[in-house]
Amino acid sequence: MTRPPRHRLWPATAVAAAFLVASALLTWSHPPDPEPLVLSLGTGGEGGVYHEYGSGLSRVSDDVDHVEIVTHTTAASVENNRLVASGAMDAAFTLADVAALAVAGEPPFSEPLPIRAIARLYDNHTHVVVSADSPYEEVADLAGTTVSLGASGSGTEMMAERLLDLAGLEQLPGDADPAATDGAAVAAVRLSIERSAQALEEGSVDAFFWSGGLPTQAVVALAERHPIRLLDLSEHVPRLVEAHGGYFAELPVPAGTYPGVPAVRTIGVPSLLVVDQRMPDDVARDLTALLFESRGALFEAHPVAEHLHPRSAIATLPVPLHTGAADYYRSVKYAYDP
Repeated sequence: MTRPPRHRLWPATAVAAAFLVASALLTWSHPPDPEPLVLSLGTGGEGGVYHEYGSGLSRVSDDVDHVEIVTHTTAASVENNRLVASGAMDAAFTLADVAALAVAGEPPFSEPLPIRAIARLYDNHTHVVVSADSPYEEVADLAGTTVSLGASGSGTEMMAERLLDLAGLEQLPGDADPAATDGAAVAAVRLSIERSAQALEEGSVDAFFWSGGLPTQAVVALAERHPIRLLDLSEHVPRLVEAHGGYFAELPVPAGTYPGVPAVRTIGVPSLLVVDQRMPDDVARDLTALLFESRGALFEAHPVAEHLHPRSAIATLPVPLHTGAADYYRSVKYAYDP
């Protein structure tokens, strides 16, 4: 198997740089004949930031030769780690706390997965969305209601389950009547972000959980059609850190992030781009370079891309950086010594 010649990175213009980096990318099995290289990327549900970020990377590949980034809609974090570890995806987005569980082999993962990070991208913000005229002020107030926990296999689902547990609320099947219990329960359904927003608008759920960057388009669109509020979740940060590790921080959702929605404080969790540890070092290095060379185009896809910087991108522990990504950061003077 013959490797194509390496190209010099960081040339005079960003367009040329993206072209040269992309031309050096390899898939897991590069054919001897020069053909377009395909890199599969697991994103998340439509209407979410992972989906928009991934679409931005895909559009970058449309403007260069010899590489094609193909995005795949998934349930996001939990599923994405499994897809990367199985070889079904070359790369994927995930919440840092979920990736840490994957590396450690802790539930919901049955064994350690060979996950490595390319970069820390930005902070996700946990949303609990309710109608503006609803009486709910905190998670415990959702007792006796029907709520969407996010898509099955998502990081949102994991966060929702943790918050309900902290609030002392039992999860019943979606078709159950939580009012028929002692009241400390919710009827839990698991819907994608777009279906969750639709269900709140239609009244089939009373609230939904979501973890995503700011702003999330599906929530923007909902707020334009149906008045909403976000619950303040800041009180849960210390207990999450104590129970699950230091991945969580108190972050603001500023007023105006969503039309007509007041400011709240919430839970922040970093988002990572991850790959399998068996990805060749030169492929991981060039993928990392392509990510940074495409920062301007990614910002056009979603403003969270402004947070992408080598200084913060290396902060992925306890998920180790891929050795190829670490080589890239050293080359741009942001050393990484595990």
